[in-house]
Amino acid sequence: MSADIETRADVEVLVRGFYERAMADDIIGWLFVDVAELDLDAHLPVIVSFWDTVLLGGSGYRGGVFGRHAALHAKAGLRSGHFHRWLALWRDGVDARFAGPRAELAKAHAERTAAAFERRLAGYDAPATAGGLIVTQHQAGR
Repeated sequence: MSADIETRADVEVLVRGFYERAMADDIIGWLFVDVAELDLDAHLPVIVSFWDTVLLGGSGYRGGVFGRHAALHAKAGLRSGHFHRWLALWRDGVDARFAGPRAELAKAHAERTAAAFERRLAGYDAPATAGGLIVTQHQAGR
């Protein structure tokens, strides 16, 4: 049985593993790599601080996450399938490494956040598409 999320180092392992998988993912990787042009080394301390605050009661995170996602939505038109894929990768990453109350909190918080973002972004204008999820071929390292 896996241990629960106990330290900031545990949070970093979880977040780094998630982003490495998400950035290489055939369905949503392009959002991180091509649209957001995410610099994982620069972004990692910020997102680790966010999850440290949520899961361990840390106080290092300052800022709002919605604005960045609204900007991404304006560029790429986030769809329900993008959120579902993000959640699936997050849940799989949590379950692969951790078990316990904080691991369950990590999954529950991600689900609430994704649902809230999806609802809020429904009111934002996004690029027109043929409908549904746009699937693109993603090549790592582009």
